[in-house]
Amino acid sequence: MRDPYEVLGVDRKASAADIKSAFRRQAKKLHPDANKNDPKAASRFAELNAAYEILGEEDKRKAYDRGEIDAEGKPRFRGFEGFRAGPGAAGPGGPGGPGGFGPEAEFETFSFGPEGFTRSTRRGRGAGFGSFEDILKDAFGGMGGAGAGARRGAADAAFEAEDFGVGADVTAALTVTLSDAARGVTQRVHLPTGKDVEVKIPAGIANGQQIRLRGQGRAAAGGAGDALITVSIAPHPIFTLEGADVRLDLPVTLYEATLGAKVRVPTLDRPVEITIPPGTSSGRTFRLKGKGFPAKAGRGDLLATVRIMLPEHGDPELEALMQKWRTEKPYDPRKGM
Repeated sequence: MRDPYEVLGVDRKASAADIKSAFRRQAKKLHPDANKNDPKAASRFAELNAAYEILGEEDKRKAYDRGEIDAEGKPRFRGFEGFRAGPGAAGPGGPGGPGGFGPEAEFETFSFGPEGFTRSTRRGRGAGFGSFEDILKDAFGGMGGAGAGARRGAADAAFEAEDFGVGADVTAALTVTLSDAARGVTQRVHLPTGKDVEVKIPAGIANGQQIRLRGQGRAAAGGAGDALITVSIAPHPIFTLEGADVRLDLPVTLYEATLGAKVRVPTLDRPVEITIPPGTSSGRTFRLKGKGFPAKAGRGDLLATVRIMLPEHGDPELEALMQKWRTEKPYDPRKGM
């Protein structure tokens, strides 16, 4: 994976606010829903999430800056940084020999077993250390010994050192429609690990709610982490969600509002018919019980607010009638304001 700073397009000295702002800006631009015709959109969005997972958390960012973890959040193999000269190692030319690794040099060894990592410190053997391969064998508990066939080389041991410990959690984002959120749906999501998984969205999920998929995070010898899926509900063209209630503007004609009528009202499930009484004013709201969004406390209501709509193009007869009304039957709806 690329450098997280490069993925987010920020400088290494960027503030936490700058990083968060860059992530939001890039997320809007790279979200798969906004790039449905681009087959690479999902992978770019996953890379963006993985980068923010590192730089968006202060501790992980510091660890990355220090070189302790890589761009995927895995621990880096630190080579000989665990070795240190003991009291008898005087540096080049001294008792410890070149680099300070002599009989009195101290070094740390790490091993992994049923109880996790163990670390110990001891002095050098005899006149110095064995080969690099022997050192790695000590450091990692002699894995790959005779019982497992031929002894593994240093490159294999160094590679596997990154995979020890408990796996990390990963995050991903998923957007669903309001209708899908109301009835529940199963959708596929691409994780930063490169894996695609099926996510079951429960009916009535809240906007911004997180779903945890156990064991779907980054794997390691100590167990895999989890995948945390943040679910967003996409804006709807006619419905607005207010808690468990759903609002919409209901367009009616002037004659329907004046004379009364039965009109069809869309809901999250299927359309229903309501009665508009004669003389209904624009702005009057009708409540449809149980036709809103599902919630723990019960399904909400649908609130339909009447909006009187005039013909799109002017009508001479209507204009003449309104002129007559203005002259013969004037009234002031703003009286008292």
